[in-house]
Amino acid sequence: MTLIGAFLLIFWLGFLSARPPLTTDPAALAGDGSVLNYCELPQLDGSGKQAEDIAKGNTPGCAYSHFPLPILAECTEPLPAGAEDIRGLWHAVEGAHRGHVERVEQCGSRVVVTSSGIIHDYGPNSSAGLNTNDTEGAVLFSVGARDFCMRTSASMIWEEGVLNFYAFGWGPKVVARYLEGDQMVWEYLDGSINRMERICLLPEEHKIPAPRGRRISLF
Repeated sequence: MTLIGAFLLIFWLGFLSARPPLTTDPAALAGDGSVLNYCELPQLDGSGKQAEDIAKGNTPGCAYSHFPLPILAECTEPLPAGAEDIRGLWHAVEGAHRGHVERVEQCGSRVVVTSSGIIHDYGPNSSAGLNTNDTEGAVLFSVGARDFCMRTSASMIWEEGVLNFYAFGWGPKVVARYLEGDQMVWEYLDGSINRMERICLLPEEHKIPAPRGRRISLF
């Protein structure tokens, strides 16, 4: 395969291939996750649903329209050995992505990260595979009313207290999250190291995600 052929294949897979089916609970997408107190976390005591009982969450299109309700709200499965408890709402206070806000949910070996219009959900569920299967969120171009953003897939694996993200589940490590004292360190694929602190309420400016990407209008 020529270099141009390889580029076209990657472009087609990333931007033109069929989008993953939306499996997120419609009630979670319709609800308002900005009104919750994320310092009040559910007890993981096994009294409710298991992770595998709940449908997989993923990004609707290229972004959700407003900050949704938690995907794992009814899940109470205890965390497995080796997993740190990083649940809650986090605000980046240091690093290249200072100001970034994300919600982390955990239940059993499942982890859901919601931020900036996207929902990444890894782990056992009732509707799809283990790996995240959605989009990156940044719109490269639009054709009419349809936006095109890159497909993504990753695993989230706990290794010695670090939650590592591996592209496609078998590729290189692209993101890492881990605790240092009361802060969470977020190592992003651009090489940045960002320090985050817990907050209880979603800042108003993060309720509706800001448009991302070059957003080139073709037609």
